Amino acid sequence: MARIILLLACTAVTLATIAASSIVEHKFNVGNFPIQRLCQEYVQIAVNGSLPGPAIEVREGDSLVIHVCNESPYNITLHWHGVFQRLSGWADGPAYVTQCPILPGNSYTYRFAITEQEGTLWWHAHAHITMLRATVHGAIIIRPKFRGYPFKSPYMEIPLILGEWWNENLAVVENNILTRGGAPSGSLSNAFTINGQPGHLYPCSTDGMFKLNVVSGKTYLLRIVNAAVVYQLFFKIAQHTFTVVAIDASYTVPYVTDVIVIAPGQTTDVLFEANQPNGDYYMAAQPYSDSPIVRFPNGTATGLVHYVGSTSSTGLMPVLPSPKDTSTAFKFYTSFTSLRTGPFWRPCPETVDEKMFITIGGALLPCGPVANCSSPVGPRYQLSASMNNVSYLPPSTLSLLEAFYYGVDGIYTDDFPNNPPVVFDYTNPKESLNFDLLTPERGTRVKRLKYNSVVEIVFQNTALLAVDSHPMHLHGFDFYVLAQGFGNYDPIKGPPMFNLVNPQKRSTLAVPTGGWAVIRFRANNPGVWFVHCHTDLHITLGLDMAFLVENGQTKSSTLPSPPPDYPRC
Repeated sequence: MARIILLLACTAVTLATIAASSIVEHKFNVGNFPIQRLCQEYVQIAVNGSLPGPAIEVREGDSLVIHVCNESPYNITLHWHGVFQRLSGWADGPAYVTQCPILPGNSYTYRFAITEQEGTLWWHAHAHITMLRATVHGAIIIRPKFRGYPFKSPYMEIPLILGEWWNENLAVVENNILTRGGAPSGSLSNAFTINGQPGHLYPCSTDGMFKLNVVSGKTYLLRIVNAAVVYQLFFKIAQHTFTVVAIDASYTVPYVTDVIVIAPGQTTDVLFEANQPNGDYYMAAQPYSDSPIVRFPNGTATGLVHYVGSTSSTGLMPVLPSPKDTSTAFKFYTSFTSLRTGPFWRPCPETVDEKMFITIGGALLPCGPVANCSSPVGPRYQLSASMNNVSYLPPSTLSLLEAFYYGVDGIYTDDFPNNPPVVFDYTNPKESLNFDLLTPERGTRVKRLKYNSVVEIVFQNTALLAVDSHPMHLHGFDFYVLAQGFGNYDPIKGPPMFNLVNPQKRSTLAVPTGGWAVIRFRANNPGVWFVHCHTDLHITLGLDMAFLVENGQTKSSTLPSPPPDYPRC
């Protein structure tokens, strides 16, 4: 009976935008759905039976009401990636951080406003089974409310969601990895995708390939999202260039390029002009991975740009960079500056209240009871990951945000360290198997911040186990990217490199492989905000922490009470 009532309640929700009240309302039904890919039909978790899931379209200042009905067999949460969640941290979504999961057969309504943000963001699953977001995701499109864009008005806007496809149940894939001690051997995705479709280079995939019909002379706004769970991706369209105008819903000084590099969790808005002779031109995406030990599938997702009126029978393919072309990737990632004349631009704070140096990378833990446990160094250890030698251990009886709001002890400690416990040669491969450095502490440790304090973080990749690039995502805030580089960060040579005039703003940053990045943000939103690598397996392995931002002195700087239907553990 309860299941019938739930379904009736979900069905009754009106899927409409109420223009007068600026409320955008959706129903998301999360469940098992058959999806045809790569010559077979597979049952995967999806929203409303589609891959990607529904796009959310709003204007800045609108409020969102998303009714989520969990008809899947798994605990579910949804995260609205990049949304500030000003005083609405209860709706942010990461499991056991801001809420307990929505249990099978239950529902929860996410309510929040979009304030001082324009551009492309996205939503995705953020449950304890992290890989579910491979099929549970969709775009968030935020348009200006009362004016046009700060760039040439496009003829049409097209979301392009880049992703990965597995021929297996994703919960089973993740469980198999973890029962092998976190060793991902053999667990590679079967295809890369563009808007959920692999494209003509994969078997049985030509008919479903994404196709974009364009009119010669027109300009299009491509809203590109990397929803892949593991890989950074190169993206090109044959014989065409792009003008980047926004990253992570933050306007940039226009930047012209013929190749896009985008890390998991990031978004990139580009203008694309149909200025070539009538014909067919392929768009293509393939991995960028310069880690010496990270394996990646040898595959390329494709879509087709078709000029209206063309009778061409063949399409031109772009020449993509090598999957290990770090120079191209680094040039792209470091070429952006903020558009100071754009809406909501604010100068980077010059005074810093909290300075942190955070090492990020792989680690090892004793196997304990894990079945078939193994790691790159043998059967007695399982893979882990850490930040400042702390491997995050999620709570299970209460979310961090509830514990903060109600003052419940024993859920977390607020002593996350500002620096690693040992100073060492962080990116030297000779340290890669130093067991004195490889074994972290496990704990639920957060960093407490005063309201409105300014925080500067040096993210330092390490060579422990192996060098890698980690796309670091900060919930609840954008941050300024002051500088990036390779090797060990130098506190003397680093600050003169800082761009404090018009640094790029992001919510997700790919820290260079074997390198570092410096970010700065103002903690002006009370609550608990997750910080983690957006390579999904790394979340599970412990490459996470959280900031606890205290309330301010006014009602407008104080976290309100949780909603009445807030999920309980």
